[in-house]
Amino acid sequence: SIPPTSTRLSSTALPPTGTPQRDPVSKPTPANVDKLPAPDLFTWEVIAAGLDRPVGLAAARDNSGRLFVIEQPGLIRVIHQGQILSEPFMDLRDRVSMQGGAARGLLGLVFHPGFTGNGYFYVHYTDENANSVIARFTAFPDLTAGDPSSEKKILEISYPVGEHVGGDLHFGTEGYLYISIGDGGGPGYSDQDGLAQNPDSLLGKILRLDVDGGDPYRIPEDNPYSSGDGRGEVWLSGLRNPWRFEIDSVTGEFYIADVGENRIEELNYLPADSPGGSNFGWNFFEGSLAFSGLSGDETMFTGPVYQYEHSEGCSITGGRVYRGSILSDWYGVYLFGDYCQGKIWGLLHTPNGEWVSDQLYKLPAYITSFGVDEAGEIYLTDMTGKVYRLVEK
Repeated sequence: SIPPTSTRLSSTALPPTGTPQRDPVSKPTPANVDKLPAPDLFTWEVIAAGLDRPVGLAAARDNSGRLFVIEQPGLIRVIHQGQILSEPFMDLRDRVSMQGGAARGLLGLVFHPGFTGNGYFYVHYTDENANSVIARFTAFPDLTAGDPSSEKKILEISYPVGEHVGGDLHFGTEGYLYISIGDGGGPGYSDQDGLAQNPDSLLGKILRLDVDGGDPYRIPEDNPYSSGDGRGEVWLSGLRNPWRFEIDSVTGEFYIADVGENRIEELNYLPADSPGGSNFGWNFFEGSLAFSGLSGDETMFTGPVYQYEHSEGCSITGGRVYRGSILSDWYGVYLFGDYCQGKIWGLLHTPNGEWVSDQLYKLPAYITSFGVDEAGEIYLTDMTGKVYRLVEK
């Protein structure tokens, strides 16, 4: 593989605002492990099968023990106590469309940090016009199911081609909603209109919204373009197709997997105290390699912390940081994979600041996402219909 490259980052601290994602705990936070675990001591166990194109997995943190699995055609299924429930949490097949692109459909799900009180959750789907819709729904009072009639559209985004739409959603530790949006192209498009570098476009970006401070949202004042010269929603830019990103629930660190064009799959990272405005370089760069003509200062771009060539895989799937309690050897390890080859890598930012990475597993799976349950245990979804969980042998 191509060696990891250094990053060029700012470290201006931002004051925390909004609603915390997790309740504070009195016990001290454990330190990250200092080395990657021995993979032979652990295995990926199939806990569910027979799903229809699962592409994501989320937890509501409502102490129900439920896992919510996104099926690309438009259902949100529930796994509870090891069983796939016959009734979905919500059926959106009447408005979700996969027409015209393999990366379209129901793509993202996140629950509001105050879900148990307000019943809110957010989804990202593509409609019959191939537009992305970011929408809020409300669960019924008993929280057992979502109400399809409660839809409140937050954003609608159109694309030049519509194959690179991103699709992920997360709440940050400060309570803001983050959304990944691709450059809107397809294979060979190469972002010919330069949308990922255009601050007036939402494409090729990570967006950041205060969904509790306005109707349908407020622009946070510390967003880089909140005062003009670009779209106020933009937080990060220079991305091709960010297929899954992570905000570490303990540290607030960012990990963004960006699917490559011709040669490179890349993983980007930002420390928790990074302000908005970082630019990951697409389409001037594909990973650390020059892609299109650039005149100017290359140091304005943030390079990946890990990348690999297409001889090792075809499409990176971003993962999650392990923050559970059962597998203590994995605490602080970020796990990610490749869709085509079923490879899984571990990446660790050690306590002394070094990056350590290695390929740990190869599964007979088309890895579409990683997810965590309420306790922080880690899972992955396989396009063939399975859900796996990392367990000790």
